[in-house]
Amino acid sequence: MTSLILFSILGADAQKPKLEKATFGMGCFWCTEAVFQRLNGVSNVRSGYEGGHLANPTYEDICTGTTNHAEVIEMQYDPNKISYEELLEIFWKLHDPTTLNRQGADVGTQYRSVIFYHNEQQKATAEKYKALLNKENAFGKPVVTAIDKAQTFYVAENYHQDYYIKNGQAPYCRAVILPKMDKLEKLFKAKIK
Repeated sequence: MTSLILFSILGADAQKPKLEKATFGMGCFWCTEAVFQRLNGVSNVRSGYEGGHLANPTYEDICTGTTNHAEVIEMQYDPNKISYEELLEIFWKLHDPTTLNRQGADVGTQYRSVIFYHNEQQKATAEKYKALLNKENAFGKPVVTAIDKAQTFYVAENYHQDYYIKNGQAPYCRAVILPKMDKLEKLFKAKIK
């Protein structure tokens, strides 16, 4: 009886999907978070800061442009439902990866296009994909997205979490985030929850 119970417990754990982590910065994290929260197979999307030299930065700190942190989202995903390659495709198609330290009206190092990889496979996949985009001149200009090893991720303040869900009618959300959501719907409808 005990071995049957133990098997049931171990068997239940074996059935749980092994989630992987991905971290992307594509300008304002409110936009990035809103996009990736809608994807099937993606969970636990959190806005935060990564890539700088100051421990425990605040939003006010990173807005100075002196800490070198990027606004990013960290997410978990089920590779059985959505692959890292698919996440990268969405990442590159829903922002301008050819502008250095800028997305639209948002300017500064905190708005840079960046992929923080969590293992060598992610690094190789991102570098190969970026090289292909540049070889094909996919954007008419070189892709400048940085591909950096994941560092300490600092969760942003609570008011930044689920921003679009909580503030979808705000002018910024309607003017900047809603067009990204529309583009997501148009290009990746089959991948949306």
